[in-house]
Amino acid sequence: MGQPLNILTIGIVGCGNIITQYLQTLPALDTLRLVAVADLDVARAQAVAADLPGVRALSVDELMDDDEIQLVLNLTIPAAHAQVALAAIAAGKHVYGEKPLAATAEEAATVLAAAAAAGVTVGCAPDTVLGTGTQTARRAIDDGLIGRPISATATMMCPGHERWHPNPDFYYVPGGGPLLDMGPYYVSSLVTLLGPVKSVIGAASHTRDQRTIGSGPRAGEEIPVSTDTHVSGVLIHESGALSTVIMSFDAVATQAANIEIHGETGSLIVPDPNRFDGEVQLRRLDDSEWETLPVSAGYVDGSRGIGLHDLAATAPGTEPRAGGALAYHALEVMESVLKSAHTGALVTIASTCERPAAVPLIRLAGTEILARSA
Repeated sequence: MGQPLNILTIGIVGCGNIITQYLQTLPALDTLRLVAVADLDVARAQAVAADLPGVRALSVDELMDDDEIQLVLNLTIPAAHAQVALAAIAAGKHVYGEKPLAATAEEAATVLAAAAAAGVTVGCAPDTVLGTGTQTARRAIDDGLIGRPISATATMMCPGHERWHPNPDFYYVPGGGPLLDMGPYYVSSLVTLLGPVKSVIGAASHTRDQRTIGSGPRAGEEIPVSTDTHVSGVLIHESGALSTVIMSFDAVATQAANIEIHGETGSLIVPDPNRFDGEVQLRRLDDSEWETLPVSAGYVDGSRGIGLHDLAATAPGTEPRAGGALAYHALEVMESVLKSAHTGALVTIASTCERPAAVPLIRLAGTEILARSA
């Protein structure tokens, strides 16, 4: 790790739905080489490996013991994130996980402490914040196009993932819900755009006790709901900016922008933080129309897994942009919003993090990395 074209060998633990998105990205990144996959369901790992020449299907224990593997990509369900990460760290491997970093901030702190003691690096999704959408908005803020940032809104409202996911149970237990599932995209983007959060206020509701699976072999099956499914929060950033967040599995639809940033002299519409691209729109104080800003920063044509490349290209001892510190801070923020919702009190955030370094405009083309500042 540490040179842009060094090759980091990867082993994946967890061969569920999300792996297909990573498998579309990893072959195009010359900093990474996938060598093995593992899953508790051995047949599922074997099926994935069968379509990937040179990739072995291993048990989880075998993957952890394999000296060829330098980094474990952790694609398990949230409840297993910490367990798998700690096993990888104990084996002396770097680890990059799907969001959230762990099921709880307490577990996440254990992961980061273990990684620090072992001298390995932790990265974590979402890496969508490295794409041209969020990064072009970041560039506009940094260039002063909206003046001093004052506030933001972040909105994600849908009727629930059980309508499309064949095994949605984990979305509706503690550690799931709309905030911990989708919130990482929004909170990570807000921290990238406006800096870390110092305190939060929250409110939440639980609308239904059961959900009906809408697709796959379990279609029609009822599953219990034991977590909040509509959450609102106000994030008070260290800069003084206020972000209002609404995350819901109880709404039908919304026309609200995913993220808006408001400053003293202008406002930005930021694209969906669950995407890597999208238009950034600016309206200045004296303008009568919104203008679409040219793409000026971020990984061009980014896709899920670009955070692994960014980690591989990060100098030793430097926190990756999609790193453990940001993931931990975002998780504590979300957990604290839920705590505030249940206590009715403002909650102070114990952690902080550096605002991740901006991404210049970067296009990855084969083995060549082309970067420029627009």
